[in-house]
Amino acid sequence: MAKRLTQNVTSLYIEAANSLRPKTARKRIVAYVESYDDVSFWSHLLSQYNSDKYYFQVMLPSKTSLAKGKKVAMMNELGAGLGGHMIACVDSDYDYLLQGRTHTSRRIINSPYVLQTYAYAIENYQCYAGSLHGVCVQSTLNDKPMIDFEAFFRLYSQIIHPLFVWNIWFYRKHELSVFSMQDFCRVVRLDPVSVPHPEDALELLRTRVEKKLAWLERRYPQAKPDLAMMTPELARLGVTPENTYLFIQGHHLKENVVMKLLSPVCVRLRREREVEIRTLACHAQQYRNELTAYHRSLQTIESVLRKNTNYEEAPTYTLVKNDVERLIQLLSVGKHG
Repeated sequence: MAKRLTQNVTSLYIEAANSLRPKTARKRIVAYVESYDDVSFWSHLLSQYNSDKYYFQVMLPSKTSLAKGKKVAMMNELGAGLGGHMIACVDSDYDYLLQGRTHTSRRIINSPYVLQTYAYAIENYQCYAGSLHGVCVQSTLNDKPMIDFEAFFRLYSQIIHPLFVWNIWFYRKHELSVFSMQDFCRVVRLDPVSVPHPEDALELLRTRVEKKLAWLERRYPQAKPDLAMMTPELARLGVTPENTYLFIQGHHLKENVVMKLLSPVCVRLRREREVEIRTLACHAQQYRNELTAYHRSLQTIESVLRKNTNYEEAPTYTLVKNDVERLIQLLSVGKHG
């Protein structure tokens, strides 16, 4: 009896242990990404489509070196084998908006086995306006609204949109020396933001943008017809005057726009919480203990942004999901390309 019981327990243990192992019977689809920072974003998205038939495994682009980047993800170990069980997941940068005017752009927009962000980069999603209040809450543990971030970034986008169209025009013409992305970013940065009056920073931005627009219009009057046609074309691609911030350089957006806005907001929210603790504390020791506990619970804005996944309502994110669903449909009918 005891022996039988031991055998049953052992059998149950082995069964349970086996259930912990990955389901190797499923087809593995390897998704090569550009860098470490991209793994979390693409894993979060692709894991939603895992099934009993296949699963996605997100990997860096090379097993033989530390080389990274878009070209490595698309060309290195993928090569002619791109398709079926191997895909590339990359930032769109400007390649999506260039619409085939470069080799990389053509490959990204034409291959069903290359998934792209549509927004400039993953950082643009992490900085999605609809999620920024939540970022402040996580960073300060204070839920008080300070600024309407969605309204702010609508106004920010409306101000920079005409200049952004100019910048894309120059990139499509391959005339980067006149008005490069770096030049554009210098104009559309934010000056220090006053939390009570965030509109002041937007007015300074508007002045710089209008000055640059006037300079471009004087120097390149022949561009006017092209720009008039490009604006609705970009709108069809998803770039509107209300969401242009999603398509500008991601690092610039994070460091020179979003952080310029969130930093003073979070300083005020933390100070308010500290004042509340001081006011409610019954004695000095309780105040010190509570303040220490509060500070230990805080996270930096940068770390919260890096882990932010509350961007699924972004219009460009829907485009990415549509591509994933088309890819799955392609694989399900056995066309591995």
